[in-house]
Amino acid sequence: MSNLNELIQELCPNGVEFKKLEDIGSFFGGLTGKSKIDFIDGNAKLITYKNIYSNPSLNMNIEEKVRITDHEKQNVVRYGDILFTGSSETPDECGLSSVVALPTKEDLYLNSFCFGLRLYKVDDFNINYLKHLLRSDDVRKQIKQTASGVTRYNVSKKRFAKVCIPVPPLDIQTEIANILDRFAEYAAELQAELQARQEQYKYYRDKLLIFSRINRGGGKLAENE
Repeated sequence: MSNLNELIQELCPNGVEFKKLEDIGSFFGGLTGKSKIDFIDGNAKLITYKNIYSNPSLNMNIEEKVRITDHEKQNVVRYGDILFTGSSETPDECGLSSVVALPTKEDLYLNSFCFGLRLYKVDDFNINYLKHLLRSDDVRKQIKQTASGVTRYNVSKKRFAKVCIPVPPLDIQTEIANILDRFAEYAAELQAELQARQEQYKYYRDKLLIFSRINRGGGKLAENE
């Protein structure tokens, strides 16, 4: 943390610059003109709503497919893109983000219920910094205010474009990303340990608390009845 404080004092002594999302990139939509049959026997990989919803950094082990013909004009997702859920049953789940943090080896297509932000200058950002930032409480509060609806909430792209984020120098972004990535790794390890302990507890609970019934007549332990 001390190194981060030193970097902030050195590189931005007068404070960190804030920018609107519309100033750092352009928005693009998901697939258009598709019917159910296009998802039955696909030839290209499809990024699902669930993938974005569940992963701050996109899971690149994609199994879902969609049929794309040679002459279709569809947006292709690439490294550095930030993907968002466009609608949900609650505003809390609208605008959840997932960054494409690894180079894409093949064409990836975004489902129609989501949208993306393509950075004008990817090299100005540490993608993992954005991964953490766009799911932080302060940014999420702004994003939730862009959603409206009754039974189904949809993000207003116009309001979404006005969401402001802090954009410190790249060295600071990288230091923050490294710190938060380490904490995320620790949390994952603790979660795995907790899961293992819970399973261990359940095993021994069931093992130790299963007793044979006592034979009332002779006072001996009987076989399980």
